[in-house]
Amino acid sequence: MANFHCLVLLCSVLLASMAAATEFKVGGSNGWAVPGPNAMSFNQWAEKKRFQIGDSLLFVYPPDQDSVVLVDANAYNSCDTSSFIDRFNDGNTVFTFTRSGPFYFISGNKENCQKNEKLVVVVMASRSNATSLGPSPSPPPPPSGVVEIVPSLAPAGGESAIPSPPNGASVKAVGFVGTLVALLVTLYHVL
Repeated sequence: MANFHCLVLLCSVLLASMAAATEFKVGGSNGWAVPGPNAMSFNQWAEKKRFQIGDSLLFVYPPDQDSVVLVDANAYNSCDTSSFIDRFNDGNTVFTFTRSGPFYFISGNKENCQKNEKLVVVVMASRSNATSLGPSPSPPPPPSGVVEIVPSLAPAGGESAIPSPPNGASVKAVGFVGTLVALLVTLYHVL
């Protein structure tokens, strides 16, 4: 029975590590720099990722030539480096997401920002923060004279119109948990 408890502990550690935060290196091997003419923009790169609370971005850049500036949407759009929320210039900046929503980053060098060295990251809301087990409240009715169009969740033919996440994360987690449970049940019966 002691072996079973050790196995349960090991599986718990594996499950916890699977849910651990991810660090994303911005710009890959080029780092935080003006993108080349044929390179993917930082925003195209970010659109292909799923960012969650606890994940972090690693910005690598020459500190004597550049910096990372956290700004609001207006400063992002105008490359306004003087109006910032936070500024980093250590050359190896790690920024950890502590909330969901959009985050706007620009180069501290205005010319670099104007050459598309800027990034918008949207962090997904945490589903684990549910405060109620009851149904969600209904949205407020539309203002008078406004027609609200609500897409159907299931088109004719019965297939779901809601796409699965592109990285298959939920499918992977369910598959992993299912395999883990099957392994535990089998080992329980063997021991």
